[in-house]
Amino acid sequence: MTQMTKGGNLPVPGAALQVAVTWRQGVHVPDVDVSALLLDATGRVRSDADLVFYNQPAHPSGAVRHLGKGQGADGTGADWLWLDLAAVAPGTDRVVVAASADGGTFGQVPSLDVRVALPDGQQVASFTIGDASTETAFVFGEFYRRNGGWKFRAVGQGYASGLAGLATDFGISVAEDPQPVSAAPAPPPPAPLPLAPVAPPADRLVSELALSFPPFTHHATGKERVTCPPNLPPGARVVVEIECRDSISVNIDSCDAYGRADQDLLSTYEDEVHARTFATVPQDRPLSLVVRADTPWTLRVLPLAHARRLEHGLDGRGPDLLVYEGPPGVLSFVHQGRSNFVVWHYFASDDPQWQGDEEDLLVNEVGRLDVLAPVRAPGLLRIEADGPWRLGVGG
Repeated sequence: MTQMTKGGNLPVPGAALQVAVTWRQGVHVPDVDVSALLLDATGRVRSDADLVFYNQPAHPSGAVRHLGKGQGADGTGADWLWLDLAAVAPGTDRVVVAASADGGTFGQVPSLDVRVALPDGQQVASFTIGDASTETAFVFGEFYRRNGGWKFRAVGQGYASGLAGLATDFGISVAEDPQPVSAAPAPPPPAPLPLAPVAPPADRLVSELALSFPPFTHHATGKERVTCPPNLPPGARVVVEIECRDSISVNIDSCDAYGRADQDLLSTYEDEVHARTFATVPQDRPLSLVVRADTPWTLRVLPLAHARRLEHGLDGRGPDLLVYEGPPGVLSFVHQGRSNFVVWHYFASDDPQWQGDEEDLLVNEVGRLDVLAPVRAPGLLRIEADGPWRLGVGG
């Protein structure tokens, strides 16, 4: 990663990038709201649709999206943009990354910087703002065309007039003294997938099984953090599948907003791995996963409908994810491995005060076994195993 100074510039890949403005949160620290402006050769927007921010989160071209905020355990905040430079229209020469301070000035915001990264999390550039004072809006940097490619410039220019003043300078029509600025309505951008409204808990599984998006595939070797594209449905569970051979161990963790592993999704020690688990897509940022293996591996993220259905009986080996859509009843479990065999059941709670899933630990045994366990409702079955197994419906 290149640590930039004010006024510096560097080439960037003309493809998809993640841009995050980060800062240290705290008492009396203003919130930071990030925006992007798409400018023509005159340095102005072509219409109010060229302002992308939290109230207008996607450009009609799909080239720029506001992904929302994340928060780390150490009190660091981040507001994210997704920028696909290859999709920027020929008439757009610059994409400006800006932000406004909500309820204060940028001089009150510590550890303020902007970071540019590839979709897989590899850092491209970072620019720290160390001279902010009374400004209520800031231009952090800009992507601009140069010799058939794209470059990023660290700008660091403040505005005392807030986002409204900044937007007006770039040709946005702003109502008198708005806070924050409200852009004129634009035609709704084409949705990358058929997103459904958030369903009641009882209907969550049905809604997720109906969602569709292009599968995401990534190949690598060793340890790597993988950031998925932003077309995954926010808040939905998705299948995470991995294939790997001859590795001592294979592990997958989901990440927090800053790329740190925070939840173990899958661990296996088989010589030949073709395993599945699930992850929940964050509401405010792309899904990010850390994969650890010693040999080459292939990771896939798929719609939940790709999981196998448990209707009568299913055979498998190693970690897997099954969908059970039947009524309350009894399931049978047979395991032929020598180590742990664990089965978790995730299902909608019938408590109106609890909007999350219930979790039942149906089986947690070591070695060979043949047992029964009750299942209370339709849901997901996550299996952790080191050998062959069979699940059946009924005793």
